[in-house]
Amino acid sequence: MDAFWNDWLVGHGLRRDESGEASLEEHMAQLAALENGSTLAPLYNFAVIRVEGEDAQTFLQGQLSNDIREVSESRAQYSTYSTAKGRMLASFLIWAHGGAYYLMTAADIAETVAKRLAMFVLRSKVKVMLDDSWSLLGLSGNSARAALQKHFPAIDQIDSLKCAGQSQAVLIALPNGTYLLALGSGCSVGKELAQEEGLSPILPAAWALKDIQAGIAWVTRATQEQFVAQMANMELIGAVNFKKGCYPGQEIVARSQYLGKMKRRMFKVAFDSALAVGAKLYSPQLPDQSVGMMAAVCRLGEREFLGLAVAQSQTWDAGIFADESHTVALRRLELPYAIESVTE
Repeated sequence: MDAFWNDWLVGHGLRRDESGEASLEEHMAQLAALENGSTLAPLYNFAVIRVEGEDAQTFLQGQLSNDIREVSESRAQYSTYSTAKGRMLASFLIWAHGGAYYLMTAADIAETVAKRLAMFVLRSKVKVMLDDSWSLLGLSGNSARAALQKHFPAIDQIDSLKCAGQSQAVLIALPNGTYLLALGSGCSVGKELAQEEGLSPILPAAWALKDIQAGIAWVTRATQEQFVAQMANMELIGAVNFKKGCYPGQEIVARSQYLGKMKRRMFKVAFDSALAVGAKLYSPQLPDQSVGMMAAVCRLGEREFLGLAVAQSQTWDAGIFADESHTVALRRLELPYAIESVTE
């Protein structure tokens, strides 16, 4: 994490345990601020890959699931990167700035993903690198919006996945009603925001609630190569374009879309016991095998959790559980988008 933001969190008295997370009491206070107030979250669980050069657009168009030609300095997009077998290696939020493309992805896979992308550059005029000169902040609430407006007067004109920029800063409106702010190393906007009153500091573990509520799961090391894009509802958040040209795994993704229903889908779930991302799921309907995996988790209370689970749709009638003895049940909740038409 950037030293400035680490000191800022410590200065606000956030006590983190050995895993880097807050105590339950502090975590609950952060969730309350996220739901009812205004927050600022240093997103050190994400990293940025920079792709630049004369052939950058053509290169990314041949690697990712979305149409990179639709990305501009005023429009961001979600996308995915898969193996030839169609299994996701990474998911991204992508924006363009200063002649380069920036791919935000989970920090624990960013270095290996950047290296893999660079392997396929070959003779193209493209440079791929992990860029740690950028800081990523999540902001939510009315006070955060007012503070951002001082630096981005056009904030009222940007809605979901639209961008506003400065020389070393990019503001992106996210689909869940919050904002992502990407800051270059020489930008003073972050330090000015850190001095604003009314912005509660929160950690990534609390900020994750907004993505879960929006039905957005990020590929991490625990879930790499586990899901085809549609299993994690990536096409439903606009991360897959079915009209673009070829890319790794494109045939599998297209076949999954057009040749029958998806057997596995991602669902929003509630449960009463701590589960890790990547934890396997089970159902008495198929007792001899795993029926899915946790894709995202956020703790809501002492024994209250919210998450996103990729699971075989047909097993919901018999129940889906986090253990083979079927004692920790998952309860299905509504997502902000419909999946019934493609799962039944």
